[in-house]
Amino acid sequence: MGQRDDRFHVEVDMGDRVVDVRAVGEVDIATVGVLRSALWAVPARSVLRLDLSGVSVLSAVGVRALVAAHLRLRSGGGELVLVRPDPVVARVLRVTGLLRVVRVVAADPAAPVPTVRELIAA
Repeated sequence: MGQRDDRFHVEVDMGDRVVDVRAVGEVDIATVGVLRSALWAVPARSVLRLDLSGVSVLSAVGVRALVAAHLRLRSGGGELVLVRPDPVVARVLRVTGLLRVVRVVAADPAAPVPTVRELIAA
């Protein structure tokens, strides 16, 4: 399942309890609706693994969408896990403080959480 915009698209793979979402492109005011739709389609009790390795821009509206998804999932017993953020996106997550609130993993959700320095150096 996927949603597409000219500059941004998402691919969604729904499992029983784990939902994998891969985002590719730029998340800004023009494209955030596609991301928001994908995040809100996930049941709140799920673990949502959002692969950000293909996201080159994450604007303030994108950060707000991630925070809203995190809060909704947490209230339903689920979790938002950010996977492999691009170094530029990792900086945005660090500056906004989202790295301290949402779990971030290098590649495999079972892998140890990388430090901010490791994320930026990647």
